[in-house]
Amino acid sequence: MKNSIKILGLIAVILVSSLFIFSTEKKAITEDKITTDNEKNTSDSYQIKALKIPSNLNFAGEPVPIEKEDIKERIDRELLVNTYWQSNGLLLFKRAHKYFPIIEPILKKNGIPNDFKYLAVIESGLQNVTSPAGARGIWQIMKNTARENGLEVNANVDERYNLEKATQVACDYLKKAKERFGSWTLAAAAYNAGNAGISRRMNSQLVDNYYDLLLPDETQRYVPRMVAMKEILSNPTKYGFIFENNDLYNFEATKTVKVDTVITDIARFSKDMGINYKTLKLHNPWLRENKLNNASRRAYEIKIPL
Repeated sequence: MKNSIKILGLIAVILVSSLFIFSTEKKAITEDKITTDNEKNTSDSYQIKALKIPSNLNFAGEPVPIEKEDIKERIDRELLVNTYWQSNGLLLFKRAHKYFPIIEPILKKNGIPNDFKYLAVIESGLQNVTSPAGARGIWQIMKNTARENGLEVNANVDERYNLEKATQVACDYLKKAKERFGSWTLAAAAYNAGNAGISRRMNSQLVDNYYDLLLPDETQRYVPRMVAMKEILSNPTKYGFIFENNDLYNFEATKTVKVDTVITDIARFSKDMGINYKTLKLHNPWLRENKLNNASRRAYEIKIPL
């Protein structure tokens, strides 16, 4: 009797174990199938692909020598970085729609190639930012350069934040650099490294072409970054950016009010204009305080949204 009970107990243990093993294996097979399906769905919907570098790239009409391996790698890097940093890329499309219509006519009026609007893109991401070195605004202009070119820069007014005036200063700098170096790519490099810095390296390295110069990493990347941004922003769907026109940013329509007196309280002035302090500062970021000193009684132009 005891032996029979032991045998029955052993059979029960074997059956339970078999069921457990079968269940575990079935679960594992199911999970493997789900994982495989998920991986398939992910690979179908999102793929990180190597990019084909166009053979006819140029900056300001000057061809990019991608037949040189180091130049090819540098262009490839900037295309990859700016294509697969998707959120930043999409923001640049949105901001470009807002700021390019202001920048482009000023470039054209000054005889500066339209491609230089991409210099503003790589300098600031089309934002009024401040660099560690103290350069400010969308064109990232240093204080001394601004003052040398007629901009007012102090604690009360900083016209590096006036897009139209800052764009004009950038044009003046680029025209002089082009006259000095004879090429737009070298002029662009000089905007980053300075005229003296580029001249010194050209003389010491005995070359006269940007793509033949060995430069610090930031300047080495400078023109390739502009070339990459030109290629991407000119061909959104080619690089996977999908948007509609109403997704893009725009400026509000404004009127211009000329002021040649002191404004003691910009918040009160804004209220008198039918807007608030924040709105006035967003449209006039060159006003740095809650007052306009205007000791010289200069005529300032202040934008007021309609």
